[in-house]
Amino acid sequence: MLGPLASLKVLDFSTLLPGPFASLLLADMGAEVLRIESPTRMDLLRVLPPHDHGVSASHAYLNRNKRSLAMDLKQPEALEVIKQLLQDYDIVLEQFRPGVMDRLGLGYEALKAINPKLIYVSITGYGQTGPYKDRAGHDINYLALAGLSSYTGRADSGPLPLGMQVADIAGGSLYGVIGLLAAVIARQQTGQGQHLDVSMTDCAFSLNAMAGAGYLACGVEPGREDQMLNGGSFYDYYRSRDGRWLSVGSLEPVFMQQLCTALGRPELAAEGLSPEPARQQALKEALKVEFEKYDFAELRELFAGVDACVEPVLSLGEAVRHPQLKARELVVEVPRGDGTTQAQMACPLKFSDGLPEPRHIGTGLGEHTDLVLGELGFSVERIEELRRAKVIL
Repeated sequence: MLGPLASLKVLDFSTLLPGPFASLLLADMGAEVLRIESPTRMDLLRVLPPHDHGVSASHAYLNRNKRSLAMDLKQPEALEVIKQLLQDYDIVLEQFRPGVMDRLGLGYEALKAINPKLIYVSITGYGQTGPYKDRAGHDINYLALAGLSSYTGRADSGPLPLGMQVADIAGGSLYGVIGLLAAVIARQQTGQGQHLDVSMTDCAFSLNAMAGAGYLACGVEPGREDQMLNGGSFYDYYRSRDGRWLSVGSLEPVFMQQLCTALGRPELAAEGLSPEPARQQALKEALKVEFEKYDFAELRELFAGVDACVEPVLSLGEAVRHPQLKARELVVEVPRGDGTTQAQMACPLKFSDGLPEPRHIGTGLGEHTDLVLGELGFSVERIEELRRAKVIL
C-alpha cells in the first residue's frame, strides 16, 4: 500500500519538534521524506531522554519512515547535491531562522530558479517579516505573545506551563501540513510552486478562536477563570477523595441533569443552567464537595454508564490501556531494523483505503547517505571522495 501522499517527495531540513512532526504526518501518509542532517551539529532529539535500545524514543518516533542524508551544507559540493535532488524532490521543509537558508544558497528564490514547481515551507517562531523575525523563542513564548496564556491558568496562581507544545505542534506542524497540502492542490491547477511562511506565533494567535472573536467584535478581554470554558464556570476538573481528578463538561441541560442526578443532587441542575457567575461558582463549590465524597475508582464506575460528559483524567499509561484508544488502534509496533519492534503512537488519521504499515523507526545519522547518492548516479569512488572531504558523513 502506497498511501494518499505517495506522490510527494520532501526534503526535510528541520530539527527539534515542529518540522519533524509535520514531516512525520506526511511520511505516515505515504510521502517520501528525506532528512538533510548536519554531520557536525547534533539534533537535540537524537540525545533527548528517555532512550530505548540506546536510541532516543522521541527521535525514533518523530523520524519514523524517513531516510537520513548527513551533509555539511556549508560546503559547495553539498549545494550541488541539493540541486540534483531538486530534480526529483519538489517540496522543501525548513525551520531555520529567516535568512539562514539564503546564506547557504538554499533560499526559496535560489531553489525556485532550479525547479519552478518547488513548494517551500518555512516554519519559524515569528515568521519571515516583522520586528521579531530574528528573535529566539520557544513554545511558551509564542503562546504568551499570542495572548493565549493571559486567560489560561488559575486566577490566583497565574498561567500554567502546558504539558504539550501547542504552538509548536498545533501552530507549526499542523498549519504547516495544511498549508503545504493546499499549495500542492494549487500547483495541480497552475503548475507553479510557492513559498509558505508559517509563523508559530501567528498560528497560535489564530487559536484564540472564541476569545479572540469576542474581543475584536465586542471588546471583551478574557481573563483567567472568568470565561465559561476556562474555569469561570463549573466546566472544570474535580478532585476525588483519594486525590485523583475527573473532567466535567456537562454544558447542555440533558448532560447537567444526568451529572447532578448521578451525584444524588438533582436540584443542582438549575444552578448549572444559570448564566449568573455567582450561581455558577456556587455550583462549582457544591460539585467539589460531592466529588470528594468518592474515591477515583468509585467515580469512574458511577459515570461509566452515564452520558454526562464526565471522564477521568488518565495517566499516559492508563490512556494507552483505555478500551476506546485500544479500539482505535492508536499504538503501533514499528520495526527497529534489527528484527525487533518499538511501540509508538500511530498516525491518528483513518482512511477508508488504509495507510501503509510503518517501515522503520527514526534511523541513524546519515544512514541512507550512500543509498541516496547512489540513486543520484554518484559512483562509489565519488561518494568516498565526498566523505574524505567531510562533505558527507
